[in-house]
Amino acid sequence: MDIVRFRAGDYLRGSEAFHYACKSLDVRFPNQAHDHDCFEVFLIERGGALHWINGETQRLARGHMAFIRPRDAHAFRADRETGCRIVNVMFRAETAEHLVSRYPREFRGRLLDWRGGLPEAYELMGSRFERAVNVAHELGTSIRSLARVEEFLLTLTNRVVERSAHPNSATPRWFSAACEAVRDPAVFRGGAAAFVRAAGRSHEHVCRVTRAELGVTPSGLVNRVRIEHAALLLGNGELPVPEVARTCGIENLSHFHRLFRTRYGVTPRQYRLRNRRAPF
Repeated sequence: MDIVRFRAGDYLRGSEAFHYACKSLDVRFPNQAHDHDCFEVFLIERGGALHWINGETQRLARGHMAFIRPRDAHAFRADRETGCRIVNVMFRAETAEHLVSRYPREFRGRLLDWRGGLPEAYELMGSRFERAVNVAHELGTSIRSLARVEEFLLTLTNRVVERSAHPNSATPRWFSAACEAVRDPAVFRGGAAAFVRAAGRSHEHVCRVTRAELGVTPSGLVNRVRIEHAALLLGNGELPVPEVARTCGIENLSHFHRLFRTRYGVTPRQYRLRNRRAPF
């Protein structure tokens, strides 16, 4: 496969320290793979994909996260049955070099400093996956500052990847299962009450664990899932905005607009237009 180079300067403007994209992948491979003069972290948020990377082809599923280095050449295509929604964060090489130098215990020989033939990758489940999605999407509404992308990478290292390496995590299995269940439209349309029912515990107990594990309330978690689903619908089709809101279980259109702007920093209509133009 022919390879073209993606350069950070083509995506970052002025003092911007990172580029954020949340995109539905095409079901066909692009004509060319790409490598970089920068680093990327990607996370498969929904569906699955085939990933051509350094001459090998991998099958990726929801929860797969990888740390892509400048020398890695790769390309994606979505699974033809499930489609694929991917979150990608691109940042300058000097940011990675600084973090490896400043935090050698966390990064030396791994993640941003990994020397293997394929980039270091993880399969996240339950609350670790939810936490990774949370911190990634927060970048979409933040100032593109160096402090924010470093915070993102340190959070992944200290609260996502590090914990995922230990199967005996203290995260309750019932909570991980509830976090999986809330991705189902049949659950998130029912609001926080449906999430609590899926957890099978008292409302007070679910609230305590959700705050401890994810830093949000059950309502906050459900609304985030709803708005992410809305973004998927806006990016993939022509469904009118009011219908998108109702499909996500939100009847009050003003409330829907407030939630959407809080998550993505733009109106649903602006998101639809921007998402279709966003490079990947």
